[in-house]
Amino acid sequence: MFKLGDLAVYPAHGVGKIESVESKTIGGKKQDFYILRILENGMKIMIPVQNASAVGLRELLCTDEISKVYDILRSREVSVNGGTWNRRYREYMEKIKTGSIYDLAEVLRDLTVLRMDKELSFGERKMLDTARTLLLKELSIVQELSEDEVELGINEILE
Repeated sequence: MFKLGDLAVYPAHGVGKIESVESKTIGGKKQDFYILRILENGMKIMIPVQNASAVGLRELLCTDEISKVYDILRSREVSVNGGTWNRRYREYMEKIKTGSIYDLAEVLRDLTVLRMDKELSFGERKMLDTARTLLLKELSIVQELSEDEVELGINEILE
């Protein structure tokens, strides 16, 4: 699926680069692993090659799918209904863990809209920052723009 030097997205951690494919013997079985270095923080993640899609490792967004992300940000339909902050937190965390950029866009939009109505909990503010960071990194790479340029565009949409 991936080869050395490819960029890939790992759920909740963001864009990383496939640095190598290594074989390891675990529990008496030999397995191949992608070694992914996350661009944002340098974290190294080992992902079993045969489970890569099951754990959500995916290719970067295609350029023709970018408009769908911006359409989600423009929409004002909040995808997670009210309730307590911890219930919303769990629902948003599930969306972030899917690894889908569309789910990330929904989390960013929803929390931004919610922030206009009331103060976010500490966890929700942290989640808002995480969603923003993950989205900015991938969109800036795909569009070949700086993160600042992408952030300006997103801020214009969300304001």
